Amino acid sequence: MRITLEDIFNLSTAVIYNPDLYKSVTSVSIDTRTIKKNSLFVAIKGKNFDGHNYIKDAVNKGATAIVVSNRKLNTLDDFNISVISVRNTKTAYGELANIWRKKLKAKVISITGSNGKTTTKEITKQLLSAKYKVHSTYSNNNNEIGVPLTILSAPKNTEVVVLEHGSNHFGEIEYTAKIAEPDLALITNIGNSHIEFLKNEKGVLKEKTALFDNVKNTGKVFINNDDKLLSSIKKNYKNKITYGFTGKPDVKGKKIGFTNDGYGKLEIKYKTAKLQVTLPLLGEANTANYLSSVAIATELGLTKKQITDATKKIKQIPGRLEKKEFKEFTIIDDTYNSNPESVKNALLVLTQNKTRKNKIVIIGDMFELGETAKKKHADLAKEINKAKINTVLTIGKNSKYINEGLNKNISDKKHFATRSQLKKHIEKMELKDSIILVKGSRGMKMEEFVEILEKRAM
Repeated sequence: MRITLEDIFNLSTAVIYNPDLYKSVTSVSIDTRTIKKNSLFVAIKGKNFDGHNYIKDAVNKGATAIVVSNRKLNTLDDFNISVISVRNTKTAYGELANIWRKKLKAKVISITGSNGKTTTKEITKQLLSAKYKVHSTYSNNNNEIGVPLTILSAPKNTEVVVLEHGSNHFGEIEYTAKIAEPDLALITNIGNSHIEFLKNEKGVLKEKTALFDNVKNTGKVFINNDDKLLSSIKKNYKNKITYGFTGKPDVKGKKIGFTNDGYGKLEIKYKTAKLQVTLPLLGEANTANYLSSVAIATELGLTKKQITDATKKIKQIPGRLEKKEFKEFTIIDDTYNSNPESVKNALLVLTQNKTRKNKIVIIGDMFELGETAKKKHADLAKEINKAKINTVLTIGKNSKYINEGLNKNISDKKHFATRSQLKKHIEKMELKDSIILVKGSRGMKMEEFVEILEKRAM
């Protein structure tokens, strides 16, 4: 597959210098470390770096054409290659990704939601790999740069592209969805994440459903029947597949129970088939994530055997209810991010675990909750009080409200003003026969406390 000169002429605001020197390129890059021979380099200005400063390096490494901002044109050296000037290089990058998407002979699956989108993306990738050549979002490259990057890095023999779409401001999902033009789209759920910018759950719904509204005419949307807000809008979509544990969805799940260490057992019925599995992932929320992935897999024609065999190969995702087992204690590393719903789900993992006697929670602040931050943190104290936790250690300006609401049934509860104080406490505390949940938003860097716990196990 190639980006041709005709494709370049289709870029909005593009002015092409030295068009006679343009050779159809086989790859597009914004990072000189990934430049290949016969590639197109797009110079994007980010928070820390400006791609325009690396143009010479890109050309030396094999770029045969460059896309630059028209404001930077006069500052460039003379290059004996095609130079494409545009008003906004980030927009041009998205347009190039859309061109590549249309050239791919692949189904595009787009996934978003307040919680579980990365896990659902990874489960979906694993299941579909039993039948197809799958290319998917790496890590959580799910923004206005990450979505185009994923599409542009898809090999020409890709049969299915699985994309994750993230957002914390209005308009971001619509932007990346228009680039992706998904054949299938799924929203995991609607919750309280990013409500500092999206105002409330209805604002989250409005932002997320932009994904559904940009599905191709021949495509389908997958609706979580158990999510009240999503269920309320299913009448708006003709080509839909419903899934859930309640009501009469097209793909119906039944929770059979949990193993002693908290792994969910499920029964799933769809069309004329029925399957039973024990998930290799912790948490009740992952039963919903898995069910949604099965709904996609069945739509794309996977057999019962392909699904059950692929399920056994699903791996834990770092920092997302990641279980780390040691001789003396168990760590549940859920440090990637945090919001009220994901904290409740993580607490359930502790209550479901029957293999360790002592339950310990180390929790930091949840971010992007706006004016509701104090109340949302205080409300979590009620959830912790119900979860039969022995020890709760909190850190952060809002997590102190969690600590203040804890009842006397929790024998050990402490709030720490500094990270060094908490680190010293963790280094000395009794951990024998304990399961320890570490949780907090990304900016709290709670993974540092996981590292201290891991060192104690060595």
